[in-house]
Amino acid sequence: MDPHRLFLTGEPGSGKTTAVRRTAEVLILRGVEVGGMLSGEIREDGIRVGFGLEDLVTHEKGTLARVGLQEGPRVGKYRVNLSEIERVGVRVIERAVRDSEIVVVDELGPMALFSTLFIQAVENGLASQKHFLGTIHKRAYHPLTSSIRSNPKYLILEITPENRDRMPTEIAQRIIANA
Repeated sequence: MDPHRLFLTGEPGSGKTTAVRRTAEVLILRGVEVGGMLSGEIREDGIRVGFGLEDLVTHEKGTLARVGLQEGPRVGKYRVNLSEIERVGVRVIERAVRDSEIVVVDELGPMALFSTLFIQAVENGLASQKHFLGTIHKRAYHPLTSSIRSNPKYLILEITPENRDRMPTEIAQRIIANA
């Protein structure tokens, strides 16, 4: 296993993003420079209307996909916002590869993988000497996710309701031990 490449997977709602966010918080408290992006739901009046992106460092936000957009590839009832993926996601990943000790990418899923620039940024992160912590959508079938899943040097852990609370500390310890 390559300790520098760790991915979380699990069912939607299993806690992948929460685990990555908490892992980043633990690492930051221990003095590790963490950069990258998180994704999450956008809700209005308790109803999911889309998915957003967030820069882990600056907390700048962007829209990954949303109902009601007029342009962009369609995934279910959502339209993917390629310009926001590239404005926030790609720029944040590139900065993390350049400036941070660990690159975080949440998540490698069907929506973000419509962006060729996003795929290139992730591939550059994986090719770097930086630690890489990512999440993979359980049902993302794409050449990039297939190559990650089939690479025996990458560690892929499944997040479940039973392990999600302890995973952030365990992941952070694993990363620090292999720094």
